[in-house]
Amino acid sequence: MHAMTRLATALAFAAASLGSSALLADEARYNQISLRAEVSQEIAHDLMHVTLYSEAQDDDPAALAAQITRTLNAAVSQARDVKGVSVALGSRNSYPVYDDKGQKITAWRERAELRLESADFATLSKLTGEMLKELKMAGMDFSIAPATRKTHEDALLKEAVAAFRARAQLATEALGGSGYKLVNLSLNSGGFQPPVPMRMATMKGAAMMDAAVTPEIEAGTSQVTVNADGMIEVQMP
Repeated sequence: MHAMTRLATALAFAAASLGSSALLADEARYNQISLRAEVSQEIAHDLMHVTLYSEAQDDDPAALAAQITRTLNAAVSQARDVKGVSVALGSRNSYPVYDDKGQKITAWRERAELRLESADFATLSKLTGEMLKELKMAGMDFSIAPATRKTHEDALLKEAVAAFRARAQLATEALGGSGYKLVNLSLNSGGFQPPVPMRMATMKGAAMMDAAVTPEIEAGTSQVTVNADGMIEVQMP
């Protein structure tokens, strides 16, 4: 009985060893090369973002909050009347103002932001000029719209795959191979810059907005890149 048990154990171990060897043989790969192909394109920014804010100070925090709210409500109503402009409230915060000794609160200061976005640069520029009569500008920047980004990424993805195939063929020929198999391939996009800022800090709001003058806009571009990273197995003749 014990002999049969030992025999069964030996056979099981042998079968496991053969299975492991077969698995290792199946996993073993030769003549493998890692390759990368990269394509890129400059894309014009087609979204404009403007951040405006209202800031005031008062010794009565409730009165201060009411004042800021009235200003914001009027600005939101004005912006919503303009077609093609998206409106959203930004951050809002208040903080105490202390005396020279830093011990006693003498007043309260509050700031609230309003964010505008549009693909129509001229319209948003004109609206911004009008709103700066009551608000101040925190910043103006530009970006690429999601739909635009996807369209260009899809086109670049095809180009990246074609570039990878061309590079794989070159590598195969350089090694004297008769062909290659694709082992794996990953596609990744990147290279989008963050929104490009256009600061107006040095410009006086009233002077800039005199007669609601529309400033010239240079939105700029961002570079889009798609990488094709993969591995091929060259087949030798």
